[in-house]
Amino acid sequence: MNRTMKLSARDRDVATKSTLLANLEPRLQRKVLEAASIQTYRPREVVIPFESSPPHFYAVLNGHVRLYKIDSRGREADVAIYGPGDVFGECVLFLDGCYPFQVQAAEATALAAFDIVAVGAMLKDEPALMVAISRLMARHSVDARLSVANDRLHTAPQRVAKYLLELWRDQGRTGNPFKLPFQKSLLAGQLGLAPEALSRAFAMLKKTGVSIRGRMVQITDAEALENL
Repeated sequence: MNRTMKLSARDRDVATKSTLLANLEPRLQRKVLEAASIQTYRPREVVIPFESSPPHFYAVLNGHVRLYKIDSRGREADVAIYGPGDVFGECVLFLDGCYPFQVQAAEATALAAFDIVAVGAMLKDEPALMVAISRLMARHSVDARLSVANDRLHTAPQRVAKYLLELWRDQGRTGNPFKLPFQKSLLAGQLGLAPEALSRAFAMLKKTGVSIRGRMVQITDAEALENL
């Protein structure tokens, strides 16, 4: 890991558009960013070790990180994938114990690291910041529960179809191929699937007009995919 103490103009732009800072007034954005430094990570490098007490929480500037749980046998279960603009680890501001997950860089990644002590000291005098962090934690809580419901309500092919349709809509519903934002191994973890289950789901989706080559995806019959 390499660290610099100042954010570049681009870094500040990404950070101020993050899920934590986007709705804060510019004065408060600048104040919070004064408590931030840059940390860069190589692929698979650990950002937050399992059951540690991290001194920072983070906003992703570029790349992706993987948040996962490890059991006593060393088995891993992915919990979330975070990309540019996402914030994670903010609950450490209110935890007395250890952070119960491990976070790892999925690829070359740059993070804005916010000092827990410095940001924590702002909360009493900056109620808007407290509200922003509370909303962020509430969003993460809702996302976790929706993920559980999705796992219970949908088959593996349905989970994959739902994810691909969301990406397709984000691309403007064109017929052009689009690219998965990260490698398939990460996608499998995000959807709660084993890699082989993801491969089987992709194979089944070919019947609905989905073409997948590497990380490139093309949807030719969105209606069939929606009706899966």
